[in-house]
Amino acid sequence: MSDVVDDGIDAVVKTPRKQTVRSHLEQRSRAPTVGILEVSELVPHSGSMVLLDRIIDYDEQGLTAELAVRGDGLLCDGPTVPAWAGIEYMAQTIAAYVGMKAKQANEPIRLGFLLGTRFYSSNVAAFEVGATLTVRVEKIMQDDGLGVFECRILGEGVDIAANLNVYQPPLGNI
Repeated sequence: MSDVVDDGIDAVVKTPRKQTVRSHLEQRSRAPTVGILEVSELVPHSGSMVLLDRIIDYDEQGLTAELAVRGDGLLCDGPTVPAWAGIEYMAQTIAAYVGMKAKQANEPIRLGFLLGTRFYSSNVAAFEVGATLTVRVEKIMQDDGLGVFECRILGEGVDIAANLNVYQPPLGNI
């Protein structure tokens, strides 16, 4: 396997990542909804900029959130929202994950920065307003404020994957 080309296969178990993440989400969706904090308590956004509706699941490695695609925000383009907006859905899900970790450590919710993405792969050009999407993020690496997360958005006819690189400055540096 080339280090440059991502063939979508996990080198350790030779299982298609798409199938593994979908299976993980399906297993989680059968579990009861976790009584977790409101999304607005976990992300450094407010009002209509909070795009996630609820947290479905949280564990040490990641977080799963759900949202209904809204037609009232900055990202809306008529009856649809462009699929590239999925990057923001993923980034807010990462922010919610980091927010949960902060709450557990009795730390404040802090700003973080999206540095970029690799391998953003979408099977759709846009999301229909009103569609329900499930977003799962899993930590690949997190060290000295830098993080890499494997992200997935699933919905009816929607399957999007990407790795997002993020940065959160140390406490007191913003």
